[in-house]
Amino acid sequence: MYNAVDIARYVIERCSRQNKTISNLKLQKILYFIQAEFLIAKHQPCFAEKIQAWDFGPVVPEVYYTYRMYGGANIPCIGKSGVSRLISARDREILNGIIDEGMQYSASALVDITHSQSPWIEAYNRPGYNNEITTDSIKRYFEED
Repeated sequence: MYNAVDIARYVIERCSRQNKTISNLKLQKILYFIQAEFLIAKHQPCFAEKIQAWDFGPVVPEVYYTYRMYGGANIPCIGKSGVSRLISARDREILNGIIDEGMQYSASALVDITHSQSPWIEAYNRPGYNNEITTDSIKRYFEED
């Protein structure tokens, strides 16, 4: 299992290598889909950090706060972090597929997609604020889909 901030760095670096830009909002949705893919393909989470249901969809708070200084702007890739060495070749394949697929959509389209899915809907509509979207709910939803 990886650290969500390391996975985020990997996503940002891959986008940069492909001359694609990524905002914190878009990054958050891609992390959600990465977690879903790992739960289905590998039967385990990609990262241990919790995903929460925020107004604009799923968010990994640790990653959000790491990159919030960029607001709605694109996150720059500041050199190579070497994070890819921490990730197995097979896991990089999974990540690359999800990143490449996710980058075809705008951030607002990804928000709309996640807002239509039961893991976010159920967590968001529970009493309280920024409720957890559990890995069980994500796995259940994507197994049925």
